[in-house]
Amino acid sequence: MRIAVGGIHTECSTYSPVLMAIEDFRLMRGADLLGSDYFNFLNAEGVDHLPLLHARAIPGGPVSRAAYEEFKTEFLDRLQASTPLDGLYLAMHGAMNVEGMDDAEGDWISAARAVVGPHCIVAASYDLHGNVSQKIVDQLDIFAAYRTAPHIDVRETMVRAWSMLVDALNSGNRPGVAWAPVPVLWPGERTSTEDEPAKGLYVRLADFDRRDGVLDANLMIGYVWADEPRATACAVVTASDKAAAAKAAEEIALSYWYAREDFRFGPVTGPLDDMLDIAADTKTTPVVLADSADNPTGGGVGDRADVLSAVLSRKFENTLFAGITDRPAVETCFAAGRGAIVPLSIGGSLDPASFPVRIEAEVILLDDPGSEAERQAVIRTSGVTVVLAARRRPYHNIADFARLGLDPRSVRLLVVKSGYLSPELAPIANPNLMALTEGVVNQDIESLASHRRTRPVFPFDREFVYQPQARLSARWQD
Repeated sequence: MRIAVGGIHTECSTYSPVLMAIEDFRLMRGADLLGSDYFNFLNAEGVDHLPLLHARAIPGGPVSRAAYEEFKTEFLDRLQASTPLDGLYLAMHGAMNVEGMDDAEGDWISAARAVVGPHCIVAASYDLHGNVSQKIVDQLDIFAAYRTAPHIDVRETMVRAWSMLVDALNSGNRPGVAWAPVPVLWPGERTSTEDEPAKGLYVRLADFDRRDGVLDANLMIGYVWADEPRATACAVVTASDKAAAAKAAEEIALSYWYAREDFRFGPVTGPLDDMLDIAADTKTTPVVLADSADNPTGGGVGDRADVLSAVLSRKFENTLFAGITDRPAVETCFAAGRGAIVPLSIGGSLDPASFPVRIEAEVILLDDPGSEAERQAVIRTSGVTVVLAARRRPYHNIADFARLGLDPRSVRLLVVKSGYLSPELAPIANPNLMALTEGVVNQDIESLASHRRTRPVFPFDREFVYQPQARLSARWQD
């Protein structure tokens, strides 16, 4: 059996003014794709694995049209050269936005379907924060999405999609996809699967998997910071039986609708000043404060310095701030050298709505992996240690700190650009605080500009009636 593998994976806030370019993506091609840890489960017996191209980027603003078209053209050229195919596996995210285009994943998957033809079985794996459309569903035979947020089942989800594809080819039984949109749009920070009601909703998905005729049941939260028509929650079910798929999709959709009023932030959450008041009065350590609206893993720009300004004005001691994206500031630190005292303007290098903080700081450490775009600098000013990055990036893993000789467990206050904390930072938070800050992934979603979103949708609208109606893939209607 011949199965090709590829895809494109990123999440894009349409409220961000910073377009993603080619250099923002990590590309895997050919043998490098199969040799990566990310795809090393692709070892099915009796399968000729045909790696294409996979492009992945930290979430951000819309992808430039030029970058998208370059990736898509190469992907399709490699796909065409691999035909004929029995199967195609696409590792996607689902919340990509491309400048001047609606439903980028729909465009990508439809183009792939046009190349492989109607008889090839196409499977896709998604982030649960992806946005689905009828155009996407109509091209697919198999769909699987993460069931955890924070995402600790990425590999498990990819294996689910891949295994269903291999099983379908081995058995000759072609599955299909049904979905039911749900007019609810909550941010991920209110729908973590570690907290109720999302926790219970996702645990129950396994019960649907065990139903006769159902292969894989999914609840998609969707991506609220995409002001586009397809942004919505939904239930998506892969199945061997149409009636069972439709029934399961409608039940999952209705369960989310009934719970719509019950979603809350998991950590202690509030305005920045209130969170800093709590931090100031807290005796336990480390207090971990999340700057939620500038979270790079949610689509934030990562260059805002307003939280840093507030921390400095409060004269917090033994504080670690990781990090702020500011390439000019990093270059200034490298030019000055380790140990130098330098005047710096920090923040506001990418987003015109961001305002810099002007300080004088000592350069503590310089990290040069070999590329100027990957450089980092650690500075210290007024008892606050700040990590600066040349490229947009999060600091969510202990290894991110260890590389710089920093220990987040040893400080009184750790500030990170995050929503819910990562699985590595959450256990050390004592306590975990989330500040409702300003930025392109602002938690005040009811006030977001909503020019193109399909309405009505909760919580933007509250007084309307909903009854789920499952829709089958066009490929399954014949």
